[in-house]
Amino acid sequence: MAKPIAYPDRVPKQPPRPEPLDPPMVPFALAGMAAWAVVGLVLLLFRDRLAASGNENWLWICLAGFLWGLPGLAVMMRHDANRRRRAAR
Repeated sequence: MAKPIAYPDRVPKQPPRPEPLDPPMVPFALAGMAAWAVVGLVLLLFRDRLAASGNENWLWICLAGFLWGLPGLAVMMRHDANRRRRAAR
């Protein structure tokens, strides 16, 4: 009769799990706001053409995207402050 193998010998060794990424988020919020601003400024150059084709609301969409970035930026600033606090511990 074969001798049973101990449980730890049957389980393959696994490498430790890597730490999850926790990058600073403020640059992402700023990049999004900058993208909306740049697109809005470019569309502003074509305002007459947008109005003629019935797409003048695209300018308002860019403005809304930029303005919604402000509370997003505030949330990301708070997230980064908490991330730095966690890293200091």
